[in-house]
Amino acid sequence: MAQDLGDLAPGVEVHPLVCGGEPCIVRTRIPVWVLEQARRQGLNDGEILRCYPSLRAEDLVNAWAYVRRHRSEVEGQINENEAA
Repeated sequence: MAQDLGDLAPGVEVHPLVCGGEPCIVRTRIPVWVLEQARRQGLNDGEILRCYPSLRAEDLVNAWAYVRRHRSEVEGQINENEAA
């Protein structure tokens, strides 16, 4: 069962069988770390939305809020995936 992070991270959920249990945007299988990595590579919100047409601007607002609250976790996920 998906764990909706509710008020702690609206719009972000964790499900153990989706993306290895990494926090994802609700309704999608897009991990928050993927969006943050794209932003660090220089993509702006409009470009990210064009790359991921299933996302809405509100989803990015929620993702960035999650990153602010869980920076070390997200950085660890980015580092793990870059090393893989």
